[in-house]
Amino acid sequence: MRARYATTVAALVLAGFAVRLFFFPAPPAEAEMRQSLDTSRMHIGKELPAQKLHDMSFVFAQTD
Repeated sequence: MRARYATTVAALVLAGFAVRLFFFPAPPAEAEMRQSLDTSRMHIGKELPAQKLHDMSFVFAQTD
């Protein structure tokens, strides 16, 4: 009897959330653009850092 009661309560809560989402959807996000951003000019004339890597992926031990 308790299992049926718990299942019924869980189903009603789930149905309530579904009805709430159906009738009251979340508003769309709004962003305000203050100025345009030209990404092509961001890296002009800049020396970007480069990481040096000591690659040892094909180093084999020498056996005599």
